[in-house]
Amino acid sequence: MKVLLTDTLDRIGIVGEVIDVSDGFARNYLLPKKLAIQPTDGNIKRLETARKDYEKQQREMRQQKEKLVETLTGVEITLIRAANDDGHLFGSVSRRDIADELQKQGFAVQHDDVRLDEPLRRIDTFTVPVQLAADLKADIKVWIVREKKEGETQGSPDAAEHGNQQDHQEAPAAEEAQAQPA
Repeated sequence: MKVLLTDTLDRIGIVGEVIDVSDGFARNYLLPKKLAIQPTDGNIKRLETARKDYEKQQREMRQQKEKLVETLTGVEITLIRAANDDGHLFGSVSRRDIADELQKQGFAVQHDDVRLDEPLRRIDTFTVPVQLAADLKADIKVWIVREKKEGETQGSPDAAEHGNQQDHQEAPAAEEAQAQPA
């Protein structure tokens, strides 16, 4: 059965397009939900402007995605996760985690755009593809680092200097205690 789409449907067609579908799909789904109508000349003309608007919107979105791919190329993100001593994560890093971090940095990326075969489960550096369209792809670098445990120090130079000053202050007091006779 031929029908005229009144709305754009993924993997089916765009608004204003005449498509051929099975009778059951048209009668039971498309027509009752008003997603399609009979393809008369009047209906086709009426939906022609909607189709042009949709195509214009698609061109604008394509341009935005091309710009986004250019800015995403070479981006590096760091995710801090708890892990054991062997570097295996307690949990994993998923597509959603990566997309959320990219969104925090101002990139309009959805979790469906991040391509991972399986979640990341170890501390390491990974190259992860972000695919915004069939031919628009950017590779980003994902650094997964271990969360600091309680009691671990940063090893900062200030802490080392502070510790050395305490050692120097305690040393003269110890020398004085040894110099006094008991």
